[in-house]
Order: sequence, then structure tokens, then C-alpha cells
Amino acid sequence: MNLALTVLEIVAPVFLLAAVGYAWVKCGLEYRLQFVTQLAMSLSLPCLIFVSLMETKIDVAALTALSLASAVAYGILTVVVLALVALLRIEHRTYTSPLIFGNTGNLGLPLALFAFGAEGLSYAIIVFAVMLIWNFTFGIWMVAGQGSLLKILREPLFGGTVLGLLFMWQGWQTPVFLTNTLNLIGQIGIPLMLITLGVAVARLKAGGMVRAVALSAVKLALCTGVAWAAASWFDLGPVAFGVLVLQVATPVAVTSYMLAEKYGAKAEEVAGLVVASTLMSVASLPVLLAFLL
Repeated sequence: MNLALTVLEIVAPVFLLAAVGYAWVKCGLEYRLQFVTQLAMSLSLPCLIFVSLMETKIDVAALTALSLASAVAYGILTVVVLALVALLRIEHRTYTSPLIFGNTGNLGLPLALFAFGAEGLSYAIIVFAVMLIWNFTFGIWMVAGQGSLLKILREPLFGGTVLGLLFMWQGWQTPVFLTNTLNLIGQIGIPLMLITLGVAVARLKAGGMVRAVALSAVKLALCTGVAWAAASWFDLGPVAFGVLVLQVATPVAVTSYMLAEKYGAKAEEVAGLVVASTLMSVASLPVLLAFLL
């Protein structure tokens, strides 16, 4: 009973905030998705990442092990998904990236924070950074035929992560007034991301839902299994273990739909994956958390 209550306390705020965004759109109210997304990804989230890393005391060896485990997990997933897409004879430009990458930003970071506290958020940022690098290179290359390492270097998210790791490694601290300011800016990021997730899902026009449900179930099983194996292989601690599995097992991100739309892949098919996997996560993530806590 206590475990069920704990899991409910973790996942309820996440899905309730997403439901607020969904209801907002269905009520016909205005929500400038591009502006809010840019505000969160370019200002609020980088501040949150920087302060979280700066203020967290985590052993460098533990961070290194998690980084390697994350890289290995995404590497294995890439090979398995490429083989699966070839076996099923479905379009690689449309399906490869969504089946590999999850919503480690909008959904994964808040879940890690609520489930494992500040330490969990810091670990989740590392997994998110590894995913970001692989997604902006290989992921975009799969969809568009080209990747962009330079684009990653220009991303405020990447800069906030590198700066935060540097400050954590050196034991530096910003002045209190600046830390408080960055904290306030960062605190708006998580609710904004979750509400935006609900808004984005409400606006999607999904297609191929039978295939989407089947592939979402396969993605969940593959991602959970591969992440669990990688975490076990690198003998990660309980928090790092839980964060890695949780982050990799998140549903398809709206970003995948946006990339498909931008580069001419089958956007409605990807939208179906986003909707199906996100709805599936309402049931799957609480179950997964029950095993990880």
C-alpha cells in the first residue's frame, strides 16, 4: 500500500500537469507552443540543469559510469532498432529515431526529480545529455540525411550541462543572488515542459494507430530491457540504475514528430507513436517505478 501511494505521488503531478495542457487546448484557449518551448529549452531548462549540477555532490566515478552506461544503452538500442526496422520492412526515416529516443526532457527529467530527488535529477541530466548528442547527430541524420554536431554546441542545454559539470567538478559556486535568480528561472521549466507536452499531444493528428500501439509496446520492452542490462553491466548504484532505466524507457517525444514534419518523413505515423506511447506510459511508468524504488 505504501509503495503504491509513493508511486502515485510521483506520477500523479506529471500526468496531471500534462492533462492541464491537454484540457487547455480542448477548451479552445491560446497556447503559443513555439514561444513556450523556446522559453523552456533556451532559458529555463539550461538554468535548472546548471544549478542542479552545481549544487549536487556526486562522485565523478559514478557520473562516468552512468555516462558510459547511457552511451552503451543507446548504442545497443540503435543496432537493435535498425535490425527491427529492416526486418519489418518499414520506412527507416520515419520509424528509426522515434523507436530509439524517448521523451527524456519533458517527461524524464520531472519523473527523475519526483522519484529520486535532486540527486536523481542530476543523474537524469547526464542521460539526457547523452541522448541529446546522439539524437542531434545520428537521429537527425536518419530523418534528414544529415546530422549537426555544431548545432549541439550552440544549444543552451548543452552549454548549461557543460558549465554545470565544470562547476561541480571544481567545487565552484555562483554568488547567492545569482544562484537564487537562476533557481527561480529554472523552477518554471518543469511545469512548463509538462503542460507543453499535454498541449502538443492534444494538437497531434495521429495516423496508423494499430501499428503505433504495437510498435510502442515493442519500444517499451526493448528500451526497458536494454537499459536494465546496461545498468546491471556497469553495476550502477540504486539511484543511477533507476534513473537510466526510467529515462530510456520514456515514450516517444514530440520532438520526433517535429523532425518528421520538418524533413518530410511520415509525420502522422510518428504522431501516432507519440500518442500511443504516451498513453501507454500512464500505465507502464508507475509499474516500472514500483520495481525501481
